[in-house]
Amino acid sequence: MAPELEVWLFADRVGTLALVEGRLNFRYTPVWLSRPNAVTLSRSLPLQAEPFDDHQTRPFFAGLLPEGQMRRLIARQFQVSGQNDFALLDRIGGECAGAVTFLEPGQALPAPSQGDEVQWLSDEEVVAILDELPHRPMLAGKDGLRLSLAGAQDKLPVVFDGARLGLPRNGTPSSHILKPAIDDVEDSVTNEGFCMALAEAMRLKPAKSKIHSVLSRPFLLVERYDRVVDAQGHRQRLHQEDFCQALGVTPEMKYQNEGGPDLARCFELVRRVTHPSAPQILRLLDYVIFNALIGNHDAHAKNFSLLYRGKTPVLAPLYDTLSTAVYPTLTSRMAMKIGSKYKFSELQTRHWLQFSEGVGLAKAQARRRILELAKSLPPTARRLQSSPGQGFAGSGVVERILALIEQRCALTIRRLSEPGADAEAVPAES
Repeated sequence: MAPELEVWLFADRVGTLALVEGRLNFRYTPVWLSRPNAVTLSRSLPLQAEPFDDHQTRPFFAGLLPEGQMRRLIARQFQVSGQNDFALLDRIGGECAGAVTFLEPGQALPAPSQGDEVQWLSDEEVVAILDELPHRPMLAGKDGLRLSLAGAQDKLPVVFDGARLGLPRNGTPSSHILKPAIDDVEDSVTNEGFCMALAEAMRLKPAKSKIHSVLSRPFLLVERYDRVVDAQGHRQRLHQEDFCQALGVTPEMKYQNEGGPDLARCFELVRRVTHPSAPQILRLLDYVIFNALIGNHDAHAKNFSLLYRGKTPVLAPLYDTLSTAVYPTLTSRMAMKIGSKYKFSELQTRHWLQFSEGVGLAKAQARRRILELAKSLPPTARRLQSSPGQGFAGSGVVERILALIEQRCALTIRRLSEPGADAEAVPAES
């Protein structure tokens, strides 16, 4: 008999994930399909009685797992193949992004009264975990911990009560994501902390985050937007999925130059699944402009998500944004083209207009918003840098980010303000 995992959404068993001759297979349960309030697990997995094959199943389920070296180390910890999505979800798929949980057949979902187990940590234990994460991502294999987050960067789901940090055990929802310093990326914590704070200052509604330090070890704490506290004080999960999952694209194909989604597909997704879509489209436009102007070249389709708070999804808050362009060793290519260009240095007015046309926006509207952000971003960034209590004054990496922002914004304003910049005729390439 093929190995199986029961797939739970919130407190309901919605389907079965099976490994059939080395390939994934997913099927919704008849009971779930018969319910009038049944919802899909993913936009790429519509409600149907027929099973989904590996090609259809993998994007959503593999998209819940860590990537790259983190994934390889976790697989080694459990002595399974790094390509075995099923085995990894079995081992670490207890606390995932969104409201999905994986349990062995017949295993009961932890009841709310039992699902409030937190292992509170001393400062010394926090530092020990920071030292352990590069060798044991997600603390894989620790008793009572089944934690998973997508991405290639070290991170850890934790519970933070405003003073203490703890590990969520035995199905307890986490409240925050702890992001330690990235090896070989100078002062990444300050970089991301500043960029996230700048997005907040620009009223772009990012995930709430704050830089913390324990025994002189800095890390970023990001409040989970897919977790809420109910009237009884219990933390509950909200469902979410990233754009690759929603579009049926596997994690290894997340970059446009590898065949992954481009901005046109991202905007089309938001336009198709959100209602009313206009406010969500304008928020996504702001995210694209902001990432370009701060030099976040790693804004691929897994760094945008849909959040399910009601009958229809909304665009999730901005997350995972830092200025990669200030590091000479990192790529100068953006994860997705603007117009026909991957490099910001090559962007002319016509490429911004190609972009707006390609994503279904009026060119004059897009041009106006690009100029608004380009004009307001540099002074807002300077005010944030000098703001008391933020801790950004005197940071070398923040000063480099500011210089890059000022350069990019000045260039953008100059080019988009040239006579004829809003002309309707836009060449198809270059």
